[in-house]
Amino acid sequence: MSAQGRPSWMRVRYQQTPELEQLLELVKTEKLHTVCQSAACPNLGECWAHGTATFMIAGNQCTRACGFCDVATGRPGPLDPGEPARVAHAIAELGLRFAVVTAVARDDLADGGAAHFARTIAAIRERAPGCRVEVLIPDFKGSEAALRAVLDASPDVLNHNLETVERLQRPVRKAGRYDRSLELLARAARLRPEIPTKTGLMLGLGETADEIRTTLRDVRAHGCRLLTIGQYLAPSPKHLPVERWVTPEEFDAWAAEARALGFAEVFSGPLVRSSYRAEKLAKAAESEAVALNPEPPSV
Repeated sequence: MSAQGRPSWMRVRYQQTPELEQLLELVKTEKLHTVCQSAACPNLGECWAHGTATFMIAGNQCTRACGFCDVATGRPGPLDPGEPARVAHAIAELGLRFAVVTAVARDDLADGGAAHFARTIAAIRERAPGCRVEVLIPDFKGSEAALRAVLDASPDVLNHNLETVERLQRPVRKAGRYDRSLELLARAARLRPEIPTKTGLMLGLGETADEIRTTLRDVRAHGCRLLTIGQYLAPSPKHLPVERWVTPEEFDAWAAEARALGFAEVFSGPLVRSSYRAEKLAKAAESEAVALNPEPPSV
């Protein structure tokens, strides 16, 4: 099947709902950004219809120019000190039980934006204490201090996307490194083992089955417990092309193989993205932790 035309399983119906309209209005009123819009996520309609979204902090101009991403590249402005409070307000107004917070890469900042992540987590804890928080972070250029700053704010899940296999890192993540991302995941698992780590992969960029298999093993060996696998979609003709459309059956097979390696949970499918059904993945990690460390019987 040609990669030029989308197969039937890649077609998404957009539905306008009251929940979606409320979220759109809040995002506009609070002057916020969502990765759902900025990265042209195919699940925007589904997720927003359920009143969930991934909030993108630190602006909408990224300092990196990844070959797969639709977020604009440029010179970001200064951080907005009021943004964490506005994100927390929107989450509280929506009554979210689980929120995902991500950010553009801010290589122009000494800490890569880590303190801004921490302030946002703290604001959510204060304004919406019943809401659990996942952070999807950049690699902070390998800075342990930056990673510690985020972990010290105690997110419920720490996510960092490897995106693709080692051979394709350069064209896909021009400023990223396979080994650096694996070390970030391993370091997070060592520093705060009670916080599950998570990563995401895209298929359809030209990777081989053996490369996918090696990547799954590498990720699991570095302590990662949660995994998403989805189809790469080219945002525009200027981005990397789709080399092939991966079938739903192949995604199911990769999910089974990943679970056999010991991942607590895996979401794998054509339309799966990193934040897709994030709450359910987090609950799977919690269940695994309880099973491995049951409370001692009361005496």
